[in-house]
Amino acid sequence: MVGKGKRATSLTRGERLALALMIGVPALLHVALVWAPALGSVGLSFSSWNGIGGLEDVEWVGARNYVDILTGYPRFWPAVRNNLVWLVFLVLVPTSAGLLLAVLLDRKLRFGRVYQSVLYLPVVLSLALVGFIWQLVYQPEQGLLNNLLGIADSDPVNWLGDKDINLYAVLVAAAWRHTGYVMVLYLAGLKAVDPALREAAALDGANGWQAFTRVVFPVLRPVNVVVLVVTVIEGLRAFDIVYVINKGRNGLELLSVLVTDNIIGESSRIGWGSALAVVLLVISLGFIVTYLVQVFRREESE
Repeated sequence: MVGKGKRATSLTRGERLALALMIGVPALLHVALVWAPALGSVGLSFSSWNGIGGLEDVEWVGARNYVDILTGYPRFWPAVRNNLVWLVFLVLVPTSAGLLLAVLLDRKLRFGRVYQSVLYLPVVLSLALVGFIWQLVYQPEQGLLNNLLGIADSDPVNWLGDKDINLYAVLVAAAWRHTGYVMVLYLAGLKAVDPALREAAALDGANGWQAFTRVVFPVLRPVNVVVLVVTVIEGLRAFDIVYVINKGRNGLELLSVLVTDNIIGESSRIGWGSALAVVLLVISLGFIVTYLVQVFRREESE
């Protein structure tokens, strides 16, 4: 017998069909477009294939691709180093800058909406377009930066052509775009913080810094997880901006560029490219899973 005020509900046949379609179709598309190609790449990473012909033309070579990549591919380790530098830079610089901007905008500054829109504007641009824009900024003779420094005519710096500095120049461009995204994520998290927590901290005599570090920031832990995962993915999948500049060469080698060069480049080594993609996937999962495990363990202990 159903208690007073409660009513047993059951879905009609049409509702169940609609629900099955709403859940099933996206799930099937996700499996077909994401998981199936990913598993296929894992399988092809143990093969030698130029992409021509069917499965009967695939030569299975075991772990030879991985051994060759780790020991005999001169572009691999520089690409790994550049990806790690890219990741560390994004975690330290634009993430910190985005958090700082979010805290400032959360104070309800005058014209805060305008500032927020201006700072978020680079996020809506593709990385390829960001690359074109910053090529104009870094151009040796007519570029904005060298002209501002007053060295365009005398001793211009080739920011994108010098392999000792071009990675860091491109990282500034990537940070310009990533900062706005992190800012919006943290701003959303700050808006959701209960004002009573800040009031209680103020009553206890905490200043603004103490209230933020001891009360507000710990509440932002879910946002921190999202920001870290997004930043890791952004740092390891970086491709467009360096490919636009010089096709990921001369100091701008990245793992994503090596994957592209081997799969759809002139060499067309599907097995090698797939092995590189698997390595990139493992590195990404290593960072993300390690951090998530630590977060969940900390939450369980609390």
